[in-house]
Amino acid sequence: MSDTTTQPSTGTRLVAEALGTFLLVFGGVGTALFAATFPAGSEGNPLGVGFVGVALAFGLTVVVGAYAWGPISGGHFNPAITLGLAAAGRFAWKDTIGYIIAQIVGGALATTVIVLIGLFGVDNWLANAQDGGFASNGYGDGDFGSPGGFGLGAAIVAEIVLTAFFVLVILGVTHATRGTAALAPLAIGLTLTLIHLVLIPIDNASVNPARSIAAAIYGGPAPLSQLWVFIVFPIVGGLLAGLLHRALFEPKGSLPATHAEARVK
Repeated sequence: MSDTTTQPSTGTRLVAEALGTFLLVFGGVGTALFAATFPAGSEGNPLGVGFVGVALAFGLTVVVGAYAWGPISGGHFNPAITLGLAAAGRFAWKDTIGYIIAQIVGGALATTVIVLIGLFGVDNWLANAQDGGFASNGYGDGDFGSPGGFGLGAAIVAEIVLTAFFVLVILGVTHATRGTAALAPLAIGLTLTLIHLVLIPIDNASVNPARSIAAAIYGGPAPLSQLWVFIVFPIVGGLLAGLLHRALFEPKGSLPATHAEARVK
């Protein structure tokens, strides 16, 4: 018997990224649309899970996805994380495009399944969900926008800062020698839950361009017109975090990291 293990192929890693992003978007956006207020339109109904439930849904999907597919692909499920890891020297730049495409496809498939389920909903459920923005990210105090009425500046600052902290946590807990490998998915999921608890009232919480794209494509013109904010600034936060981690926490002259070092063991 050989002790060597076969590394996952590029195709296998991309499928894992698509599956993980599908789970993240379906679990998080699906909870926001189906369960945040239940029955639909009943804001004060105790059956709805509210902001806390949605935040937990995003966190739990990351925990499950990271344990299931992290050992295969690294469990990014988010273009901002992929680019942040590359900036930190923990992921190959040449592989970023494939990962990002897989993540966007996985997220879009998840919201497409939600739409297919919604077609069989009662009382124009799908039309109402789309009229409400389909759990898309937004800013401003119009019919569609920030749940708390926060403006563009608040969304930009919050997305940069909270994405940066998210990526810094990921880089810390998945470090090859300093990380806590067995508990890394739990730490990452709890961090994402905390971020959503803070960020949902501000802009419905992105920190993930794939999640934002997936919701906006079914949310209508208003979410699509604001989508650029939730693509650009999470990526800015991820890149800043990667560069900061590399400058502060990685010894100068250390060997480049491999794919395995970015994976959740």
